[in-house]
Amino acid sequence: MITMNNVEKCYENRSGATWVLRRITLEIRAGEFVTFMGPSGAGKSTLLAIIGMLDGEWQGAYSFLGEEIHSLNTKQRLALHKRHFGFVFQQYHLIDDLTVAENLDLPLSYRDVKRSERQVLVADMLDRFQIVAKKDLFPTQLSGGQQQLVAVARAVIGKPDVILADEPVGSLHTDQGRMIMDLLKRLNEAGTTVIQVTHNPEWAAYGRRIFKLRDGWLED
Repeated sequence: MITMNNVEKCYENRSGATWVLRRITLEIRAGEFVTFMGPSGAGKSTLLAIIGMLDGEWQGAYSFLGEEIHSLNTKQRLALHKRHFGFVFQQYHLIDDLTVAENLDLPLSYRDVKRSERQVLVADMLDRFQIVAKKDLFPTQLSGGQQQLVAVARAVIGKPDVILADEPVGSLHTDQGRMIMDLLKRLNEAGTTVIQVTHNPEWAAYGRRIFKLRDGWLED
């Protein structure tokens, strides 16, 4: 599904180049649950953004479902991102002035899904994630765990092939964190590829394979 060969990224500054990723070569198969683990500044989130096609400023070769991503322009990359990826962030990234139901509807509106179909999909997500009673509340009226639950629901409502989770439970207490991680595990068992970033060994262990990053390099 995902093949990277010598992917690198650097930032140019007055003193020269600061390398964020160095010679990343890997393969991730469809249906896997993969963890990228490492300390802050290791390049984990940067790599996740490249995999998710939100960052196009890098060198090397990247193939996704047979498509050569390094040969695409920004518009083409973003079209693939919208069609195949769902993102879950540590800080939720919900829109505060939209209700729970409206937050779930938003990614569907970007895909030009008919309003009647969107209403059905939103209702299904609210029921599936057991948040029907929260549908008219705003994010600030929810607990951290509830907000992240909505964020995961929003990530999967478009039925993505891949969920990218960047420290998805980093700001939650242990019980809430385990609830979210168990949910990601169930989604993976249903066929969705999950790629997460974490520095926590307990959450890292949910991955069937663990890649360790340090100073931009993949460790053996």
